[in-house]
Amino acid sequence: MTCPDKPGQLINWFICSLCIPRVRKLWSSRRPRTRRNLLLGTACAIYLGFLVSQVGRASLQHGQAAEKGPHRSRDTAEPSFPEIPLDGTLAPPESQGNGSTLQPNVVYITLRSKRSKPANIRGTVKPKRRKKHAVASAAPGQEALVGPSLQPEADAVAPGYAQGANLVKIGERPWRLVRGPGVRARGPDFLQPSSRESNIRIYSESAPSWLSKDDIRRMRLLADSAVAGLRPVSSKSGARLLVLEGGAPGAVLRCGPSPCGLLKQPLDMSEVFAFHLDRILGLNRTLPSVSRKAEFIQDGRPCPIILWDASLSPASNDTHSSVKLTWGTYQQLLKQKCWQNGRVPKPESGCTEIHHHEWSKMALFDFLLQIYNRLDTNCCGFRPRKEDACVQNGLRPICDDQGSAALAHIIQRKHDPRHLVFIDNKGFFDRSEDNLNFKLLEGIKEFPASAVSVLKSQHLRQKLLQSLFLDKVYWESQGGRQGIEKLIDVIEHRAKILITYINAHGVKVLPMNE
Repeated sequence: MTCPDKPGQLINWFICSLCIPRVRKLWSSRRPRTRRNLLLGTACAIYLGFLVSQVGRASLQHGQAAEKGPHRSRDTAEPSFPEIPLDGTLAPPESQGNGSTLQPNVVYITLRSKRSKPANIRGTVKPKRRKKHAVASAAPGQEALVGPSLQPEADAVAPGYAQGANLVKIGERPWRLVRGPGVRARGPDFLQPSSRESNIRIYSESAPSWLSKDDIRRMRLLADSAVAGLRPVSSKSGARLLVLEGGAPGAVLRCGPSPCGLLKQPLDMSEVFAFHLDRILGLNRTLPSVSRKAEFIQDGRPCPIILWDASLSPASNDTHSSVKLTWGTYQQLLKQKCWQNGRVPKPESGCTEIHHHEWSKMALFDFLLQIYNRLDTNCCGFRPRKEDACVQNGLRPICDDQGSAALAHIIQRKHDPRHLVFIDNKGFFDRSEDNLNFKLLEGIKEFPASAVSVLKSQHLRQKLLQSLFLDKVYWESQGGRQGIEKLIDVIEHRAKILITYINAHGVKVLPMNE
């Protein structure tokens, strides 16, 4: 018989030791069975019955616990969470990578898989995608239109200027229009944009501060508007004018009454980068430019499209400039400092209507992108490649007489002849450091303070990423953030070289917000 080890068992055994002998004596002795003895015996019998029932229940529970003992120990070691999916979405504490000290017995749940898109850029957090059947967002105040889709037609004729149902590229198969759901019943002269979602993505409350409302409106116009006509431009670059939907109702489908965009080759994609860099530096001298996929041109590859501006002054056919200048004349203008500080130049100075500060802005911009087709059309300041225009045009030997070399793409606006407009901004990111064109900086004694401050700051990369992210087609065509970062590396390195040049040559940094 084992000795009880709990207080309740001690009490039970003590009472039993008193009741059992007394009951046995009452029923076996010859004493009279008085009422007190009968009550005491009855109470003892009831208590013994209660003890028997408790012992039977305890033995049953002990047997069940013995059968479930191994399972209970395993469940205690590994608690289950029926409400948490066990499909690999639980991230262990050490995989969080935030460097904080984590307490044990804490469950971390990853609700979404790791992002496959570029890392989050400040101000560009994309909201939850909703399945809507709305058309691409047009410019503020404009009604979005959806045109018909395109299918190739083998037997159509390719005119020189195709409009409406005969949009063609010269020498390629033309297209015919196919009506589809949601097409506005204005006529057949519309081409449906390739995507119903706007290619200019702004997920924050406002666009970046360096882009104006007009910039955003024009970018969306170029990226999302339906195409109403197409015609080639008298240019060796192969550019074409796209007549876009967005003009006044009943307007003639031509540039002027209707908005137009200059569609260039896929190799000219750096025009888009140049536009964003110009706005970030505060120069504001380029025309809005976006990337767009044109199914009827270049096999659907992304191409840059630049806003066609009717306010530009007429340009000559040979230099594409509204002002005819040579390199020698240009150097003389830099010395005269025309129109600086509000001074009217003398008639014998030979000054043009262009302000002196415009040349400083152009030189800084061209050096960062290594654009040579304005100030160095003969490629005399660097070692050109076979693909460069100066080599293909046979202009390289003219470097012996640089003073007579003509400048190109010097454009003004009709209503604003003091300021330049930077056109044809194809840059080169593969130019090595020992082959940079420093001739672009020759004669420049001042640079704009706003642009230099951006180059010196640590925010150029962040601003370029945030700005270029708006153009969805361009971002994806360059390989996402990884490809964009490589282009920014080149610009940052050239910016450091330019700052070193400024310090070494004593170039002044002046405010140029005249």
